[in-house]
Amino acid sequence: MKEQAGLPDLHFVLVHGACHGAWCWFKIRSLMETSGYKVTCLDLKSAGIDQSNPNTILTFDEYNAPLTHFLSNLPDNEKVILVGHSAGGLSLTDAIHRFAKKIRVAIYVAANMLRHGFSTDQDIKDGEPDVSEYGEVADLEYGMGLDQPPTSIIIKEEFQKRLLYQLSPKEDTALASLLLRPGPVRAFKGARFEGGKDADSVPRIYIKTLHDQMLKPMKQEQMIKRWQPCQVLVLESDHSPFFSTPRLLFDLISEGAAASF
Repeated sequence: MKEQAGLPDLHFVLVHGACHGAWCWFKIRSLMETSGYKVTCLDLKSAGIDQSNPNTILTFDEYNAPLTHFLSNLPDNEKVILVGHSAGGLSLTDAIHRFAKKIRVAIYVAANMLRHGFSTDQDIKDGEPDVSEYGEVADLEYGMGLDQPPTSIIIKEEFQKRLLYQLSPKEDTALASLLLRPGPVRAFKGARFEGGKDADSVPRIYIKTLHDQMLKPMKQEQMIKRWQPCQVLVLESDHSPFFSTPRLLFDLISEGAAASF
């Protein structure tokens, strides 16, 4: 692997959001590898090629286990750059509390950035998408019974482009419609994190998506105000800049990584 612009070798770990998988990063991974970077794209539990039933993933610890396992096995002398999209921000925050010394920088892309997860009513207000103006946009499954909270969720196909990909190429939205899988919503809602003693030592960067219909800019701004990152960068994109503005997203991620040295 070659060095870029005088920087040491960089290892990026890309973490997808709800209902997506490692596949959604294919454009960013290609750009990174072409630039000589090392890239790891993980499938969290019940996502991508992981065949776990989302209705049986009831805790965030279980859902996030692939990232936890990866970081646990990372050599103590190696640091990675974590990049999380959407609900992948919860995974990043969990990792920051657990593995601060192994993370060079955490980059949140249109992502949940809540210091302690969904621990308070304000966390829920700021971090949960509000798409109520569109009506019933999601299909829910009740794997534990109709008298229990839902266990999985997926955006209905007719709303996917409007909410997730309105500025993305048609071929990418078509690919996504084939690969999206229900996400373990009960695990997401139970994401709560204790304060790791070294958590504040990890630099955080937030990339705002200005035309986001899913996690609206106002909600992103509220999370930024409540847990201020080192840097805020901006993209003229929809909720999924890995499809709509991949080159610009790659440039901002690279810029953020460079700033961590």
